Amino acid sequence: MIEGSYASGTSTVPLRGMTLGEMLDNITAKYPDTEAVVSVHQNIRWTYREFLKQVHDVARGLMGLGVEKGDRVGIWAMNHAEWLVVQYATAKIGAVMVNINPSYRTYELEYVLKQAEIQTIIIQGRFKTSDYVGMFYEACPEAFEAKPGRISSEKFPFLKNAIFIGDIPYNGMFTWEELLKKTEEITNDELVARSEVLSFDDAINIQYTSGTTGFPKGVVLTHHSVLNNGKIIGDGMGFTEKDRLCIPVPFYHCFGMVLSSLASVTHGSTMVLPTPAFDAEEVLKTVEKERCTALNGVPTMFIAELTHPNFEKYNLKSLRTGIMAGSPCPIEVMKQVNTKMHMSEIVIVYGQTETSPGVTMTTTQDPLERRVSTIGRAFPHTELKIIDPKSGKIVPLGEIGEICARGYCVMKCYYNNPSATHATLDSNHWNHTGDLGTMDEDGYFRIVGRLKDMVIRGGENIYPREIEEFLHHHEKITDVYVVGVPDRKYGEELCAWVKVKDSQVLTDQDVKDFCTGKIAHYKIPRYVMFVSDFPMSVSGKIQKFRMREESVRILGLHEEEKIETA
Repeated sequence: MIEGSYASGTSTVPLRGMTLGEMLDNITAKYPDTEAVVSVHQNIRWTYREFLKQVHDVARGLMGLGVEKGDRVGIWAMNHAEWLVVQYATAKIGAVMVNINPSYRTYELEYVLKQAEIQTIIIQGRFKTSDYVGMFYEACPEAFEAKPGRISSEKFPFLKNAIFIGDIPYNGMFTWEELLKKTEEITNDELVARSEVLSFDDAINIQYTSGTTGFPKGVVLTHHSVLNNGKIIGDGMGFTEKDRLCIPVPFYHCFGMVLSSLASVTHGSTMVLPTPAFDAEEVLKTVEKERCTALNGVPTMFIAELTHPNFEKYNLKSLRTGIMAGSPCPIEVMKQVNTKMHMSEIVIVYGQTETSPGVTMTTTQDPLERRVSTIGRAFPHTELKIIDPKSGKIVPLGEIGEICARGYCVMKCYYNNPSATHATLDSNHWNHTGDLGTMDEDGYFRIVGRLKDMVIRGGENIYPREIEEFLHHHEKITDVYVVGVPDRKYGEELCAWVKVKDSQVLTDQDVKDFCTGKIAHYKIPRYVMFVSDFPMSVSGKIQKFRMREESVRILGLHEEEKIETA
């Protein structure tokens, strides 16, 4: 009998049956004086005791604003210490934190506010070209006329509160200090009483991932799924209270929230925030100054660090481990990270938001060859199988099929989207990833492609349909399709095939200008090709694989196509 591509991760360590709040209490009792958060760009240093006080103050403040269990609290901010406080404070009171991508613009913010039925939104100040307060007022002009706590909008009927992370008294918003003053209205006993009615199976997080329908889908995750995924990740890297993790990856993404924040907190390790948004040299400076033992990043971040002109200036010998994930990793880059950055125990993690996110991981003991050519083996307490997408049957070892995952890590659902949920989770609660891979006789998995046409640009998951639907709003465009093409820096870039209406004239810069400020910058196609028709099958179906091949040929990306990835 041919052995099938099925694996079940085993472990002698049981899953933890507790909420995030209970876990943070336990860790703080164990390591009260260990540094929990070091935000270099904010000049903040908090021990676990101090961090827990911040969490309790914000939790009581939110309760004072009327936030109930199950209410959605959106946070639209980059990597600030306050983001971490909100993560654990919302979990303490059973609210559902909604991660809003800081790259979003008004169009996308409106969608998330409405789709997630957000009751309270927490907003950071301006950063570079992003005026977050201005965009919020543009999306919800009623807030500008409202008193804090009394927003009333027909478009966003659930929205009541807006909180500014800072001390500027914007119209219709509470300042951070005013939020903290609300603690006076809620006693510690009331906070404890709220915590006691929570279950670890409760939803506490919604993360948006672009959808094949053209609109982002809100992945609903629980205490149980993210806590245990973070714990297993930290175990895999050998984390203890002596580790200090440098976190340049964004918190709004599972990589920051789970693989970084929860991997650290579940082990009493220190979270070190170099900057609000990625800056290669600041990461190198921070690793040296803070004596970081671990560093996470997507391949493009590691490439930027390795190729920085001042790279040799910095002493990185304190580094030991970290995670490279988010998009396929060029094998040569992984080798350089091992040697030049002294990260001999760096690991690869594979997963997706729908699985909290990790389902496979290499280990610190795996030989280099395994860590540069595979995505590792199944996580403990996680089942994986590779199936024939047409028949649903498990394929023999070594054969290509769709990777499916099942276990504690699988999402509850897509929020308010039952049709998308049923398309991803089957009747036996297997999560169908849409990724094509193989499994060998030792249980190691490899990714060979994607069943869907998702593009991964520098760790950001992008579904072309969303960009296509947006570009269809352009009055001069009659039809458009978007494909991913290989890129040396980001792994993949977007290429739009555009058909212009008769007698109309359009340039590639016109298309990019149309997108700028309306959709996230990483979703703006780098390449625009104007065509009179599209490659189709005999039955009339669009053939995107031919578009990709033709794009590579026309754009001269043959060398980028040859880059090997793990």
